[in-house]
This record gives sequence, C-alpha cells and structure tokens, in this order.
Amino acid sequence: MLSQGTGYAATALAFVAAAGGRPVLVREVADAADIPAPYLSKIIHALSKRGLVNTQRGIGGGVTLARPAGEITLMDLCEALADPVLQARCLLGTAECSDDRACPAHRFWKAQRGRMLEYLQTMTVADVAAFETRRQWKATARSAGNGNGDGSSTTNGHELS
Repeated sequence: MLSQGTGYAATALAFVAAAGGRPVLVREVADAADIPAPYLSKIIHALSKRGLVNTQRGIGGGVTLARPAGEITLMDLCEALADPVLQARCLLGTAECSDDRACPAHRFWKAQRGRMLEYLQTMTVADVAAFETRRQWKATARSAGNGNGDGSSTTNGHELS
C-alpha cells in the first residue's frame, strides 16, 4: 500500500493536471482534495525538488506540472517522497531474507512485488486525473438524481474503481 503522502501527491497532481496548465494555489488543491494544506505544501516542495512540478510565488503564481500528466508515474511520486513501498522487505519480516537465504514466502513475495513495481511504473497522473474526473462527475450525477453507476472503469489499461 502506498503511503498517505504518495496518495495525497497523486490526488493533488491530478487536480493540478485538470487545471490545464493554469497555476493552481496549494490552498486551492488542499481544499478541493481535502488534504491538510501544511502537509500538502511539504509534499509539493519535495515534488518540486525532483522536477515533477513547477512552483511560482506571488500574484499569478501557484503549482503547475513540470511534464505532461501522462509522463509522471506513481513510481516518480514514490521515489520523490521516499515511499516505504519501495523498500524490499521480507513478507514474513525475516531480516536475513534474500535470494540466497529465502524464507518460505520469498519467491511468492518477490513476484508480487515485481508486479506492483511494474504497475507503479505504468500508472500515471493522467490515469489518476481521469479517475478523479469520473468520480466527481458520478457524484454530481447521483446528487442530481441522474444516475448511480458502479464507479468502476478502466484507463490506459488500469482498473480504476
């Protein structure tokens, strides 16, 4: 499971992507995504240091994506925020677990972890933005009494629900 910070980063950048290149204030993103603004500021700072977002202070300033949303992966966010999901840990908690000294779950966990890392390298901010847009549209439609879809869909081959 991704850390809360990485989840917040993905949601925040999806919101920034939806702005279509217009600078968005951190406070605006925090309010829209229900993320504590001071925490989001720290996240944005870390993403800026890694070249994933551009920040501009002052009038007309805010946050913009440094690259197209389809080129920023969840792996990029995990690396920028040192997400613990990237640490290779034994599923059973064995400190000495390795290919040479494998625990009973080692082969299984190594394969599963490989699939997860591959997924993080292919899932992009654009995928998250598409999901967030559909989620907001469905919530609006439900509140207006115009539908109640099951909430699941796919984007770029990724299951989003």
